[in-house]
Amino acid sequence: MIGPYILPERLDAHNYVVFLRDVLPELLEDVPIEIRQNMWFQHDGAPAHSARIVRDHLNENFPGRWIGRFSDFPWPARSPDLNPLDFFFWGCMKDLVYSTPVADEQELIARIAAAALEIQSKEGVFASVRDAMAKRCNACIEANGGNFEHRL
Repeated sequence: MIGPYILPERLDAHNYVVFLRDVLPELLEDVPIEIRQNMWFQHDGAPAHSARIVRDHLNENFPGRWIGRFSDFPWPARSPDLNPLDFFFWGCMKDLVYSTPVADEQELIARIAAAALEIQSKEGVFASVRDAMAKRCNACIEANGGNFEHRL
């Protein structure tokens, strides 16, 4: 896990490309080059994520290795069961951040950073997420792409 990085309140394609071009490489500096050269990039179908300028950037920097709207590997709409961010990360993050009421934006940002560090430091958490992802993929295959939550 890298980050967090707080994106602008009004995210548009230009801001998103600035993030991809200028910020993401800095966030990935500590990731070994072998991993960076083979990693995939996934995002959802938000308009800022699927603009031509964004797709061009991703095609140049993650050729054949990005998942999203208009990519060679489109992410199925409404598929949270197969997205680790949806089936694990956001719920865990929200539980940590909103355990008590948040007073203001600065406190919210501080709590997000603290929650990210807590998640990163949990022993074996990402191995558990990978195992859950494999189990979910197998259940999806067994259900022929249909509902499978009841099989987990």
